Amino acid sequence: MAKKDKFVEAITSMDEDFAKWYTDVVKKAELVDYSSVRGCMVIKPYGYAIWELLQRQLDDRFKATGHENVYMPMFIPESLLEKEKDHVEGFAPEVAWVTHGGTEKLTERLCVRPTSETLFCEHYSNEIQSYRDLPKLYNQWCSVVRWEKTTRPFLRSLEFLWQEGHTAHATADEAMEETINILNLYAKFCEDVLAIPMIKGQKTDKEKFAGAKATYTIESLMHDGKALQSGTSHNFGDGFAKAFDITYTDRDNKLSHVHQTSWGVSTRLLGGIIMVHGDDNGLVLPPMIAPTQVIIIPIMQKKEGVLDKANEVKEALSKFARVKIDDSDKSPGWKFSEHEMKGIPLRVELGPKDIEKNQAVIVRRDTREKYFVSLDELETKVTELLEDVQKSMLEKARIHRDKHTYTATTMDELSDIMNNNPGFVKAMWCGDTACEEKIKEETGATSRCIPFEQEEISDVCICCGKPAKKMVYWGKAY
Repeated sequence: MAKKDKFVEAITSMDEDFAKWYTDVVKKAELVDYSSVRGCMVIKPYGYAIWELLQRQLDDRFKATGHENVYMPMFIPESLLEKEKDHVEGFAPEVAWVTHGGTEKLTERLCVRPTSETLFCEHYSNEIQSYRDLPKLYNQWCSVVRWEKTTRPFLRSLEFLWQEGHTAHATADEAMEETINILNLYAKFCEDVLAIPMIKGQKTDKEKFAGAKATYTIESLMHDGKALQSGTSHNFGDGFAKAFDITYTDRDNKLSHVHQTSWGVSTRLLGGIIMVHGDDNGLVLPPMIAPTQVIIIPIMQKKEGVLDKANEVKEALSKFARVKIDDSDKSPGWKFSEHEMKGIPLRVELGPKDIEKNQAVIVRRDTREKYFVSLDELETKVTELLEDVQKSMLEKARIHRDKHTYTATTMDELSDIMNNNPGFVKAMWCGDTACEEKIKEETGATSRCIPFEQEEISDVCICCGKPAKKMVYWGKAY
């Protein structure tokens, strides 16, 4: 539908102003509303329904791999937070503090959790005594608070929803295996469910999680060429265990420290879904996480038999899909535009003439292709189309990412790409943090990850010309 023919308020074109387009979509598709607290959002029913579907499917994957859900307190005593020096220093600028209970000043400040490593460590130090108590495979779904200076719905907010896994293992090898297994689980989930292709790799020491031995990440590319860190998995080694005295008696009756991991994804993924798949008419949702997968629009619904047939079709399709009928008194054109903006994968139109011909019209949200389908074959066709939409959206996102993935061998090339046609840039690096900082200063690009799949683009560092150690993905990021 042409923009001038739209029945609902127009959305700013992403080519005109991508940031405004994003804000328009989250507001007009009724995903969030702003609250009276700067940087905090009200997640509305439609936005929360997407999160619930994402959460449920990810949670099933955790449980299938032996993880259990727990819940830790929201508050962390200052003395507990300070037990791991690097960790507390890394989070200090983002921490919110509770200083009073009612009118009384607290004897010790309480941190509103920015993450829960210290709480899990305290619990594990009491819980783990013997090798028989290992491994501990815990996860929690909760909210966390980080006092961000610049905020944007889903992408960066003072409070956000997430899951954080915290595991304890007997050996370094087991902890490393857990770290990579979770990273692979995240990447597969994002591709299979969210239709977003990922680059997997390790963060540089500069970008790794505060207190971690090593951090691994999945990185995705948004429509505007910026990168989004979509999930992280951290190998803590035994650093936290030593700080919190988490020991166990091993099979040889010797006292050993556990090896830990931590990993998480958040509502930031909803921002990724919007920015990877959305278009100038609003959301485009992968069927796997669309709250409504099929919307039925009765045409001339006051005519005898139309609503009855629409309900009959809904009952049949509801056996395998999430289906709704829009039988409101708004015009069909308004309904088409509204449900298109909300990203519903398939629209089924059904009017008196269609019923006469024993057919329905199906329209795809992702490609806007239209199909005239016999009512006798409707269930088969809808099943087939939902599967194809899911696959096609992943392929389209992969093509876009690959088209906007470049290589650079000089700083001038990297700067030119970042300024004129941003995307992922593969370039060689010597491993020196000073070069990493200089690259950011001169080009605006940060290291996204050291990918597991290495290529030798050249044999020298793009910044200093010294022998290169690794190929790195660089990019501007949210």
